[in-house]
Amino acid sequence: MKSSFEFLHLKGWSIYEQLQLEEGLLRADSRNFFILSEGSLRPSVVMGISGKPELLVDQKNRQRQSLDLIRRFSGGGTVVVDENTLFVTFIANKDILLDHNFSPEGIMRWAESMLKPAFQHEGFHLKENDFVLGEKKCGGNAQYLQKQRFLIHTSFLWDYEKERMETLLHPAKTPAYRQGRSHEEFVCRLKNHLPSRETLLWNLKTHMEKRFLFQEADLEYCLAKIASSTHRKATEYLP
Repeated sequence: MKSSFEFLHLKGWSIYEQLQLEEGLLRADSRNFFILSEGSLRPSVVMGISGKPELLVDQKNRQRQSLDLIRRFSGGGTVVVDENTLFVTFIANKDILLDHNFSPEGIMRWAESMLKPAFQHEGFHLKENDFVLGEKKCGGNAQYLQKQRFLIHTSFLWDYEKERMETLLHPAKTPAYRQGRSHEEFVCRLKNHLPSRETLLWNLKTHMEKRFLFQEADLEYCLAKIASSTHRKATEYLP
């Protein structure tokens, strides 16, 4: 019997609101969710739960560009997100993984198997902890694992503004495949390699529909359930 997924397609949300929703669905719900979100209403710098702003963010540059600074509830690195970022999130119970291990690496491999058919690009694959086209990063990942449940969310660079990306400092720890490259040399824009963002979004939804029992989630019900919950809330704005 196929497992089921609730589907949410978000437009016009800020990344802060989206992270609050995802944290609530992870902690206060028991269903599987697949979320597609088109852009962040407010351009922002988003750090992992243990990120240190003084080591990761050029604060003067960020403030000059009026970028919000947010600490999310999940791990992972620091990203700049804006209206041209595409977000893909899986929130699920561990039995969905089937033959993949319930571990950070196993979840990454499972996510790759879910996403790869939708990209229809021979260069798309998982490299270390990133999704890449060839040798260039196109998507950064972060995870959160509970005892029986997990979340993995990815920010895909459909397009980006170079000046905003320069808000990110070169971190002390980088993937080996980066090989010292500057941010501009290390990442790529999906718009230069795929037919259209509408086609990608349609493919992502269609391939999930083929694999699972798939239904549109009631967003108002989800928000009401989260609002009535006393779950931990770790997503926060930073000064």
